Amino acid sequence: MPQNSHPLMFFKSPINPLVFFSTPSLVLKVCLLRVIGCGGPAVTARTCLSRAGRGVPGAPLPSLDLLAQEQEYKGPLSSEGIVHLRSETKLKNKNTDPIDKVQNKLQCVNKGRKANSSVKLKYCSVQTASDVAIPEDFSDFSLGKTISKIEGQLEEEGLPEHTDDEIFSGVSKDIGTKAQIRFLKAKLHVMQEELDNVVCECNRKEDDIQDLKAQVKNFEEDRTRQQRTINIQQSQIEKYKNLFEEANKKCDGLQQQLSSAERELENKKRLQKQTATSQSATEVRLNRALEEAEKYKLELSKLKQNNKDIANEEHQKIEVLKSENKKLEKQKEELMIGFKKQLKLIDVLKRQKMHIEAAKMLSFTEEEFMKALEWGNS
Repeated sequence: MPQNSHPLMFFKSPINPLVFFSTPSLVLKVCLLRVIGCGGPAVTARTCLSRAGRGVPGAPLPSLDLLAQEQEYKGPLSSEGIVHLRSETKLKNKNTDPIDKVQNKLQCVNKGRKANSSVKLKYCSVQTASDVAIPEDFSDFSLGKTISKIEGQLEEEGLPEHTDDEIFSGVSKDIGTKAQIRFLKAKLHVMQEELDNVVCECNRKEDDIQDLKAQVKNFEEDRTRQQRTINIQQSQIEKYKNLFEEANKKCDGLQQQLSSAERELENKKRLQKQTATSQSATEVRLNRALEEAEKYKLELSKLKQNNKDIANEEHQKIEVLKSENKKLEKQKEELMIGFKKQLKLIDVLKRQKMHIEAAKMLSFTEEEFMKALEWGNS
């Protein structure tokens, strides 16, 4: 057993073997050894004596049946230690989350552990008897040596007269010293077994604590990985936000370009309307010019007739001029007739063009309709 982890370390300082063996009362010696197996935070010398003497009242055991005494003593002793240990473990593990369990167990173990020991037992402070000394140094303690020393001391000095009878309650008063020693050795053997069980349980708890520490480390690593992924996702979100803002800016620029193109289209339409109106105005002017020309022709004919009477001498010339004038007029009329025919031909061609375009549109719609029918049938 390592140093500073002895079963008697539940006191403020370990027990000196010299003081232990110099104690005149055998009952106190047995109580000190009994406290090792009892354990628990509220165990005193009085409770140890009462537990050691626990048995079936009114049923004394035979003086030679030591095996039955050992079994009777071992039952309540082992059940008390195990039930107490399990009750503490259940109270610690009840209604806790996995991380809270790990932290609570680590805190409970770290309070009772020291840096230079691999397996350290945790004992709570107990109330000591008023006549028990508490020395300062106790490192080499062996339960077997203690038993042998107690046995040798009892053989040399004999059983003290003021031995408390509560420790042998349920045992016949006729029992001899050797039988009492064997009885006490059996009790100490049971205590040693319980101590070994407690040490094994502490080792198992230590392994569980190491496993829980590994789990906590894994949880921390997982948390750091998740935090790293969260940071990466946050940076990606910021990047996508910037891209979204740039896309919105581009969309606004394209919208402005579209609005400017629409304004230009409206201006072109307005100019087209203005050109159409100006063309109609020129046509009106042309018609007026033609009317004025006709008017001037009539005036010219009147002037010619007036000049016939005035210019007798130039009658021949006038006749020639008239004949020429008539020829010119005929040519002019022919030109006018040809011009009118050309205008009519232009109108006819325009109508034919319109009819051809309408026929093309009609044929196109018929083809689309037939294709739609064929597609619907298929």
